[in-house]
Amino acid sequence: MVQSVFGAGYLFAIPSGANPTPVMFGAVQDTTVDFSFDLKQLYGQGQFALEQARGKAKVEIKASVGRFDPNLFNQVYFGQSVAAGELLNSVSEVGTIPSTPFTLTAANGATFKTDLGVYNTITGKWLTRVSSAPATGQYSLSAATGVYTFAAADTGAVVKLFYTYASTTTGSTITGINPVMGSGPIFTLQLVNSFRGKSIALNFPAVQSSKLGLPMKPDDFTLPSLDMSAQDDGTGNVFSWTLTG
Repeated sequence: MVQSVFGAGYLFAIPSGANPTPVMFGAVQDTTVDFSFDLKQLYGQGQFALEQARGKAKVEIKASVGRFDPNLFNQVYFGQSVAAGELLNSVSEVGTIPSTPFTLTAANGATFKTDLGVYNTITGKWLTRVSSAPATGQYSLSAATGVYTFAAADTGAVVKLFYTYASTTTGSTITGINPVMGSGPIFTLQLVNSFRGKSIALNFPAVQSSKLGLPMKPDDFTLPSLDMSAQDDGTGNVFSWTLTG
């Protein structure tokens, strides 16, 4: 008995190891599972093959999600370390250059990390960073305190500060290192779905991910995408597929 399938389904990754904690793919937008074989063909003098035989096979799985999940991305793709804390940004933080001592302190100067530039809204130009004693159109910076110093001639100019700063109490950070070739997370992938009382489930006991894409757009949500591939789990099993029928 056949059945219909509707929707992108639900995806779960189960990391390898003892007592693994499953990780759900958040807000799945679409899922594609492709089974394919190479066909080896024998030809004679004619245009069509005389014989065909299956060669190598592969199972490719693609999914795009509507949620950024550092735990998911690390478990199924990076396999690196995850720590508490994040890098935040301040874009176009407005300030007016005062008279002596001609300095501005970034609002998040206490945890200042990286200078991304200073823009002068009066001249419509980006200022040039120097080590000290800035002249007109220049600035210097103490990254340890987030204090910007400007030229006396630029007093009264309205500027925009661009920089990053750290938070140790919010967010997560994945730190990428350079692992040896051949290493990478192997996990179990479970795809489940149901429609009108009938279910479908695909289980892949050994999966690796080859690509993580972040397609950012100016007028739409970013939908991270993952390309994955199933393999033999070491016991001869590659997948199981169940249906209500």
